[in-house]
Amino acid sequence: MPSPRFAFTLSGTDGAARAGTISMIRGDIRTPAFMPVGTAATVKAMKPADVRASGADIILGNTYHLMLRPGAERVARLDGLHAFMGWDRPILTDSGGYQVMSLSELRKMSEEGVSFKSHLDGSAHMLTPERSMEIQRLLGSDIVMAFDECTSFPATREESSASMERSMRWAMRSREGFDAGEGHASVSALFGIQQGSMEADLRKISADKLIDIGFDGYAVGGLAVGEGQAEMLRVLDFAVAMLPADRPRYLMGVGKPDDIVGAVERGIDMFDCVLPTRSGRTGQAFTRNGPINIKNARFAEDQEPLDPACGCPVCAGWSRAYIHHLVRSGEILGAMLMTEHNLAFYQALMADLRAAIGEGRLKAFADGFRARYLRD
Repeated sequence: MPSPRFAFTLSGTDGAARAGTISMIRGDIRTPAFMPVGTAATVKAMKPADVRASGADIILGNTYHLMLRPGAERVARLDGLHAFMGWDRPILTDSGGYQVMSLSELRKMSEEGVSFKSHLDGSAHMLTPERSMEIQRLLGSDIVMAFDECTSFPATREESSASMERSMRWAMRSREGFDAGEGHASVSALFGIQQGSMEADLRKISADKLIDIGFDGYAVGGLAVGEGQAEMLRVLDFAVAMLPADRPRYLMGVGKPDDIVGAVERGIDMFDCVLPTRSGRTGQAFTRNGPINIKNARFAEDQEPLDPACGCPVCAGWSRAYIHHLVRSGEILGAMLMTEHNLAFYQALMADLRAAIGEGRLKAFADGFRARYLRD
């Protein structure tokens, strides 16, 4: 059963796409939702108030990185992650499962969990489903993710099946570990993560096992790991419908704006990705006519805003020429302005998607968006 502190209601559908609201103690989350990534208790180059002003209802933190620095126990002594970073709205925490894959040279995996060597100082750590639940409880996470193994790509069918089955055993242990923290469990939610790589039958087995265990929401994991957009969307064509229609569906680690549009068309409700913030720090701005590299010389005397169709404070206040100068000069303000614009662009896209779904015109909006964004 859903947590009494967690409710998901739909306000509109258009084909497989849904618009709705996740209601939690710390506030409502409008869906489809994009969660800015605050890996180390900060959305890089942004103050929390500015993240909220961009339109974000929820942000993401990372169990693995916060476990290493400053440490979950320390965050708990400092009144939890919300107070620590000055963000009073919902926070979803990644369980650390992605690092099982991405830090493969630094870890050893067993049925118990994953032993890591810290990428910071080489110190030894053990991350299990139970420890992941404990860390997320100490952080005070609102939406806790089950601990899983993110299957690498490419993988053989045998590897994909074994990885998925292990994730399902860990999902049960995550459920038990989450429930053991009764006070935290009564005010937060737990999401399970579907695995199975690119195989429809493995995805179905995974979904059925997760449903049997019971979660407040369900994530599609193991995508955006190098398979490419076409393959990702092919998997979403069958994977999303395997998950309960009355719970939120979260596509982890996605993605580019056109990835998001395609996934919303297939019924995904929640997204996260480092792309808008990382791109902002490296000179890429997202616009409705496609991304631009502000470092290019052609912008040195361009008095247009980053995106003439954008109403964000950055586009209202500064020109491409000025931001080009800042970024080329390595000025911190350049990264700040680029990041603020990119997050505003993503949140405006989510608002446009919600409106299009509510008004029954998603196909026209999506086709029009792709025609402009991908025109080159």
